[in-house]
Amino acid sequence: MRKPVLTIFYQFNPWQSTIGGIQTIINNFIKYAPDEFDVRVVGTSDKHNEQKKQWQEAELAGRKVQFMPLFNLENDNVRSLVPTTLKYTAALLGQSLASDFMHFHRLEHTLATLNWSGDKTLFIHNDIHQQMQSKEDANAILWRRFPQAYFLLESLLVKQFERIVSCNSESVKLYQQRYPAIADRVSFIKNTVDNQIFYQLPLAERQAKKAALIQKLELPEDTEFVLFAGRLHPQKDPILLVRAIAELTDLKKLHLLIAGEGELALQVRSEIERLGLSPRVTMLGPVIQAELAQLHQIASVFVLSSAYEGLPLVVLEALACGTPVVTTDCGETPKLLHSDCGVVCPERTPNAIASAVRQVTQHPEKYSTQACVRAAQPYIAGNVIGEVYSEMLYRWEKQIAST
Repeated sequence: MRKPVLTIFYQFNPWQSTIGGIQTIINNFIKYAPDEFDVRVVGTSDKHNEQKKQWQEAELAGRKVQFMPLFNLENDNVRSLVPTTLKYTAALLGQSLASDFMHFHRLEHTLATLNWSGDKTLFIHNDIHQQMQSKEDANAILWRRFPQAYFLLESLLVKQFERIVSCNSESVKLYQQRYPAIADRVSFIKNTVDNQIFYQLPLAERQAKKAALIQKLELPEDTEFVLFAGRLHPQKDPILLVRAIAELTDLKKLHLLIAGEGELALQVRSEIERLGLSPRVTMLGPVIQAELAQLHQIASVFVLSSAYEGLPLVVLEALACGTPVVTTDCGETPKLLHSDCGVVCPERTPNAIASAVRQVTQHPEKYSTQACVRAAQPYIAGNVIGEVYSEMLYRWEKQIAST
């Protein structure tokens, strides 16, 4: 019997360093794919001379895959005038890329796939209701200007999916309520953390790596690092975190590391300068996954200042490294964050975030590395993704047996 084929559709290049949880999830689905499956990826290229819309053999994390770039995309971290989602959807139109299983991470892409046969799964990565209702920059999510149009499009497309899965329980409820005829197809899925990359360091090694970064940045020896990692985008609201650091005038030893890139980069730098925080904040730009793991391993606290979320991978990555988390009250994070591994801010304000950071950094004994690692355990990539593939294989074998 031939192997079933999984084709993953998303607007990125798996071999390019890009910022975003969706990219990491897809890479985990490739890395931990069992041998029983053949895996294909339809993405983008960063090479002008690379052939487009043709399959090519490649390897990612030791796993052989078939890869098809649809068009050239040099920088996935910054939005262009024409939305990348629109470019990707247009490039899919007229193609015939159906396979046994298909994973989609943007609803809009599936305009091109309505007539494709196969087992389709749509992944929902945010709390849709919170995303549409957010009062942040209206340009951050263009659909927020036309919510009725989005939900009309959604109603036309959702019936094609065998599975609709979300890492956010509120989105699961919303889809089940909006589409009762297919409610049994909608379910919760855990996001994943790769514990081969994100793990707790022995104390001596942690201290040595922390001292090395302190020396590299020419900071005082008693410096404690506060970490932000993610796209510099209104959803993540890094400016709110910068303003929170400005409130911590009593904790000069705290130094904010910002790992990421995006459309707010210039505004973040301007706010840092306006508040006189240049000696207390370092913008690192985009970092590769291995470097991000090291930052998590030496940070005293990771902070999420988002306006809305699904279940951000960076939270799981921080916890897996033994680092406590401070988060705004959004997404799924508050439901998994116990009192011994972080703090949920009661308000999304600079003062509330500053108070939570102060609480964690002044009382580290209340937030043990063991408690943090324990909170991340249910989300280990190999286990979660293995279960997904097992369920897919069961459906495949059942279908073959019935034909």
